[in-house]
Amino acid sequence: MKNLVNKLIPAALSLIGACAFAQQISDRPQPEPTSIAIRNAKIVTVSGASIDKGTIVVRNGLIEAVGANVTVPSDALIIEGDGLTVYPGLVDGLSTWGLGTAGAAAAGGGGRGGGRGAAATPAATNAPAAPVSRGPEDRPLTTSWIKAADEIQPTDRRIELARNAGFTTAVVFPERGIFAGQGSVINLAGAKASDMVLVPSVGQYISLSRGGGGGGGGGGFPGSLMGVIAYIRQIYIDADYYTMLKTAYEKNPVGMKRPEYDRALEGVIESKRILLPANRWVEVERMVNFAAELKRPTVLYGMREGFDQRSTDHLKGTPVLVSLKWPEAGRDQNPDDTETLRTIETRVKAPSTPAVLKRAGIKFALYTDGLDQSRDIQRAVKKAMDNGLSREDAIRALTLSPAEIYGVSDRLGSIDKGKIANLVVTRGDLFEDRTRVEMVFIDGVKHTPAPEATGGRGGIVATPER
Repeated sequence: MKNLVNKLIPAALSLIGACAFAQQISDRPQPEPTSIAIRNAKIVTVSGASIDKGTIVVRNGLIEAVGANVTVPSDALIIEGDGLTVYPGLVDGLSTWGLGTAGAAAAGGGGRGGGRGAAATPAATNAPAAPVSRGPEDRPLTTSWIKAADEIQPTDRRIELARNAGFTTAVVFPERGIFAGQGSVINLAGAKASDMVLVPSVGQYISLSRGGGGGGGGGGFPGSLMGVIAYIRQIYIDADYYTMLKTAYEKNPVGMKRPEYDRALEGVIESKRILLPANRWVEVERMVNFAAELKRPTVLYGMREGFDQRSTDHLKGTPVLVSLKWPEAGRDQNPDDTETLRTIETRVKAPSTPAVLKRAGIKFALYTDGLDQSRDIQRAVKKAMDNGLSREDAIRALTLSPAEIYGVSDRLGSIDKGKIANLVVTRGDLFEDRTRVEMVFIDGVKHTPAPEATGGRGGIVATPER
């Protein structure tokens, strides 16, 4: 018996030690998977044919492989995609998401969608009045040097709402005065602003209104639409002259007075393209001709009367951004007020604009124009689809088309090898009432809707999984 006990004690001690060691191993942080594979899912690539049953491999924030016969890496975290559809992450082509109240001050009647206004920011409200502008040399209502990338607020609640609707990227612009500033392409996730910025400067947002928060100007010039257009024209004349002086000075500075630094003109010159507002067909004609005069790559935004043939006749070769905020009758409108036939026609036909532009061969993208709730965005897209736009074209107008317009289609907008892993995974077809966003990938990081969220695509709270 004594010999048996002597044999059992070491064995027991060894077993206890092994259990303790195993517990220590299990308590250690486990390494994150180096790749993720979504397999056996329907894949809507947008850039090519859809794949009925395929696999996507994501590694280091990029799409490593996509296809029907992709081998799943041994180190991949596997997500079973049966019954799921994978789309490229949606892209809002003109937004203030992430800019908070500072970027959301709309440019009045000439702003996005041609009628959306917002109160001035507290900083603008309390700021001392700017001196009255006497002429273009005072640079009124101009902050062309400001970049949206420098004003990103990752805590903006609208970022989370956008992800709920399947958006992974937005092209965000400041909205102040006439030359509002430079837009930036951002991903809609990140602990800090530097994590979110993809391209810091993609274009200059221009309004034809003196409105908007923080614009300043204190009255004076320009006091009319004609004055605003004259001011914009003068800015570009000054920019060309400024560029000529700088070039000449850099070539041979000896004996030449140094050109005075002008940050307003520097911001204008740096901008790769300009965004001009156009809603009525006459505005489309005016802005297309104005863009030709300015000799700058131009994108028109608004397009409330884009359905009118007089609009499409002038848009050949000019890309446009179509507002999803379709015109509606005022909620508090006096029933005795008589609406004009033009007002009624615009309200009825505006949602057909995307389909009309598609048939006319005009490149266009859609933008949310202040619609932040998932249901509102889905309802607006569905309205365009009910008025002739196919689901495929609606998806393209919110993915690859905006990426092409801003020159970033080599990294965004479709599901292709080497592109950024921005994906939205749904159960059901995108933009349908019963469809649910199951997960969103931004830079390869999975964001999963909270399990208690109900009601289709609305009310979902997405949290990152790392």
